[in-house]
Amino acid sequence: QVQLVEAGGGLVQPGGSLRLSCAASGIIFSRYAMGWFRQAPGKQRELVAAITSEGITNYADSVKGRFTISRDNAKNTVNLQMNSLKPEDTAVYYCNTAWGVRFDWGQGTQVTVSS
Repeated sequence: QVQLVEAGGGLVQPGGSLRLSCAASGIIFSRYAMGWFRQAPGKQRELVAAITSEGITNYADSVKGRFTISRDNAKNTVNLQMNSLKPEDTAVYYCNTAWGVRFDWGQGTQVTVSS
């Protein structure tokens, strides 16, 4: 059974930082390109960062230069370092495969950027 468990969200002021983590189980993690997605109220879920099994990264224009995705294949984890956060980054953040087969979504982790 595949499980994706996200953690690390919270309330942060504009300009602040957060580090999200995602632990995957039940899959051969190293085989998959992984991604971080977010969904803001009333909006569709969007892919904001992706990392291939070899460590090649890609970012949405809205987060480029502020967010950094990384992975540890030995620990089956994928992380998202978020710096210079803006109110428009407020959303529930999820991890999943970046493309192709998608597994059941986890519960996500709420990120709120507000003063």
